[in-house]
Amino acid sequence: MTPTIGGALSGAAWRKSSHSGDEGACVELASLPGRVAVRDSKDPGGPVLIFPPAAWSAFATAPPRR
Repeated sequence: MTPTIGGALSGAAWRKSSHSGDEGACVELASLPGRVAVRDSKDPGGPVLIFPPAAWSAFATAPPRR
């Protein structure tokens, strides 16, 4: 992780996804400059996935796979 990303993550405003369920399977999102960060709410100190906004938008709006 670069110092720029690390600094952005330390000050990030995380929010729970509206699509997270009540069973504890929660995803948190944070908007960073030119990126979207995603983490597991049960492990806030764990790994973070970082996506370009277009990639996150495509993922978030894709129809569910069955």
